[in-house]
Amino acid sequence: MRVIENLQKIKEEIAAACVKSNRSPEEITIIAVTKYVSVERANEAIEAGLTHLGENYDEGLNAKWEVLKDKPIWHFIGSLQTRKVKNIIDKVDYIHSLDRLSLAKEINKRADRKIKCFVQVNVSGEESKHGLTPEEVPAFLEALQEFPNIVAAGLMTMAPFTENKTLLHQCFHRLKELQLAVQNMNLDYAPCTELSMGMSNDYSIAIEEGATMVRIGTALVGEDA
Repeated sequence: MRVIENLQKIKEEIAAACVKSNRSPEEITIIAVTKYVSVERANEAIEAGLTHLGENYDEGLNAKWEVLKDKPIWHFIGSLQTRKVKNIIDKVDYIHSLDRLSLAKEINKRADRKIKCFVQVNVSGEESKHGLTPEEVPAFLEALQEFPNIVAAGLMTMAPFTENKTLLHQCFHRLKELQLAVQNMNLDYAPCTELSMGMSNDYSIAIEEGATMVRIGTALVGEDA
């Protein structure tokens, strides 16, 4: 299917999730995850009206950036190796995978402007997932004060890949609770107003629990051109 047709279906599901949670669809930003598709398909997403694109790897981001430049707002959403920060830092607007101080130090060193970052939280506790434990987040945010080029825009998590809706609700709800707690810290460099959570299989549940950015790949742009 064309991206514009997929997008229409997704918008309808987002609207339904917003009705359930007494929210407005305007509060939700759709990030089209284009890591598995060609630059042509990524451009189709832009032509469909999407303005935010997400990439997981520096190679993929750079290849698409060479063609699309700053047409979209770029999000780096994958695990980021410290040595690869220099490959993306001048192209991205958001980094969704800040999970250690060594990475924060490198982002701060390489950036020539303020970079909006999401602190990655491993809410589910799965060993296969990156991220801080919820208990580690407050101290981590306080430590970010040392890095003036970083703004902690919000928190990010990846839920378990499961059909268990109760478990998904619990996971996303816990991140929302953590967000409210860290907002009470009143750190001007860490407003944490955003929640990046929800992907193709669980974005409706994430929205019901407070997501402001959803990262949708397969359901939106497919897996190849």
